[in-house]
Amino acid sequence: MSVYKSSTGLDENIAAVLCYLFAFLGALAFVMLEKKSRFVLFHALQSIFLFVALMIGHVLAGFIPLLGPLLASLLTLASLALWIILLIRAGQGKWLKLPWVGDLALHQARQL
Repeated sequence: MSVYKSSTGLDENIAAVLCYLFAFLGALAFVMLEKKSRFVLFHALQSIFLFVALMIGHVLAGFIPLLGPLLASLLTLASLALWIILLIRAGQGKWLKLPWVGDLALHQARQL
């Protein structure tokens, strides 16, 4: 349990979990509402950037003949595993920064 609270009154780790649990809607809500916690804001932004990148990957896989469905299936499995890991690490109050999207999220969180 985190001793720090977000602007919403939730513990930071609970708010971060909600950013991943409800991907776009949860993360977008915390981007708009969070005024105090860089931890929550980072996880909200990383969630948005990650799930947008995954959606783009799925769309692009659909354009690849023969291998597209296999790539989309592998991307789905990797996405599920990553989602579970992010939920657990956020719940533990950890800053798990992913390559590319994590860097972008951290940069944006520092500017807001």
